[in-house]
Amino acid sequence: MTAQVIDGRAHAAALRARTADRVEALRQASGVTPGLAVILVGDDPASAVYVRSKIEQSGAAGFHSVTRRLGADATQATLEALVAELNADGAIHGVLLQLPLPLHLDADAVLARLDPAKDVDGLTTDSVGRLAAGRPSFVPCTPLGCMMLLEASVGDLAGRRAVVLGRSALVGRPAALLLLQRDCTVTIAHSRTADIPALCREADILVAAVGRPGMVRGDWIRPGAAVIDVGINRVPAPAPGGSAPGRTRLVGDVAYDEAAEVAGWITPVPGGVGPMTVACLLYNTLAAAERALGGA
Repeated sequence: MTAQVIDGRAHAAALRARTADRVEALRQASGVTPGLAVILVGDDPASAVYVRSKIEQSGAAGFHSVTRRLGADATQATLEALVAELNADGAIHGVLLQLPLPLHLDADAVLARLDPAKDVDGLTTDSVGRLAAGRPSFVPCTPLGCMMLLEASVGDLAGRRAVVLGRSALVGRPAALLLLQRDCTVTIAHSRTADIPALCREADILVAAVGRPGMVRGDWIRPGAAVIDVGINRVPAPAPGGSAPGRTRLVGDVAYDEAAEVAGWITPVPGGVGPMTVACLLYNTLAAAERALGGA
């Protein structure tokens, strides 16, 4: 068996195109342009790359987008004041706090200040509680993208056995809740779970979000299962004739070549879940603008 590759780039491009069409329709009907503000604190190179991608893609889709940058020495009070300012800005419908923050800052306290109506990354207590209760809410962008890829590829998920590797607030827990809402039977596995390989072999749907390169081996996969690899790990890149110091490549949490011989569907890394994350951020921001106008 060779798995069908789930092309996240193609799905993300299609979602951005649909979102751009809705943005233009909203502008024509109401004169309102959805606004997204991204807060970047410090000079983490990876965060800067992610923020640049988010701003470029939001601009291309017709959004009003801004980046608010603070130095690595920014105080908690300064950051919380910025959040309050964006809460009050009527031109901004979504606010994204780029994580992680410098160690001296309390991300939970900052998120507690964010207006839930602008929480387009689905991380406030209000959003988390609504998701857990099965009520309409903003869903964290990465697990939302996972669900879109699954439903577009696999179809109806009802009755399927799903295993989520990882229990983080960003991916694992919300992914499990979303799968439960689709009538899957869901198990969350973590570092204290006994015999994880055997558990994974029972899964019709396997979502790997643990941050350990190549952890999930091919013999962990149930034949025909859908494998969603959320991991983004940077490892040394081999070069012909020997090692190449300083060169790296991205790999997932799944040993891709092995898993692809067993699975029914699989997401690659890169090019799988990653592109959907930014596309879903735009999707959520548009929804926030529509809700602000009473349109959703």
